Amino acid sequence: MVRADLHVHTTVSDGELDPAAVPATARQAGLDAVAITDHDRIQPGLDAPVVRRDGVTVVHGIELRVDAGKQRVDLLGYGLDPTPDLEAACERIQRDRVERARAIVDCVEDRLGVTLNIEFHPGVGRPHIARAIDASDADLGYQEAFETLIGDDDPCFVSREIPTFETGRRLLAEAAAFVGLAHPLRYRDPDHALALAADLDAVELAYPYDHDADRRPVRRAIDRHGLLATGGSDAHGRRLGIAGLDAEQFERVRKRLPHPRR
Repeated sequence: MVRADLHVHTTVSDGELDPAAVPATARQAGLDAVAITDHDRIQPGLDAPVVRRDGVTVVHGIELRVDAGKQRVDLLGYGLDPTPDLEAACERIQRDRVERARAIVDCVEDRLGVTLNIEFHPGVGRPHIARAIDASDADLGYQEAFETLIGDDDPCFVSREIPTFETGRRLLAEAAAFVGLAHPLRYRDPDHALALAADLDAVELAYPYDHDADRRPVRRAIDRHGLLATGGSDAHGRRLGIAGLDAEQFERVRKRLPHPRR
């Protein structure tokens, strides 16, 4: 039974759930713990690495996109106590996110002949644009927009300027209790991604992959490098606990985190 969902996005980045609603939503889903891991953003509503809210342990986390040379991957920092260097890096990334979103929207509007209703706020990302496309006069839904128009290598895709793997790992190692690799089987080259985990503390094992996903390479990397196994739903909507850790698995994670502040 899932008791800890350690990969959740909110309206601070590209999720639909307000951060203040996360603890109650987690409790309704039967969770004891949840980690808020917004994209490239420090969570303003969390004033400690770990807090207790509404009877739920809430971990301050972040998901940081980095350039590993062969491909781009996502790092998850848990138990965040932000440093000035991380704050400055996130500010730079958010400025780039806004510029990138404007370029994608310009391309979409020109290509489809529509006007998108979207706000260019910090944290804006492709899910916001896909929702705006879905709500516009365009004959494209949310998923189809990703698959044919704004996804990687699609006609309106625009790349972002992001830190290198080494820089991102350093920034998170200085600010977080531990650093892990997100959803390793989602990358174009999972073996390359898992090799990077040798320089990290953890890797995401529990994740809502397709049913036929072979998790054995992830387990081998955990055993080979002595990694901590994390897990979560990567929730961008309002439903939590689709994937995550059971009580025993979370206990191993909890021991690596600071004590919660009440």
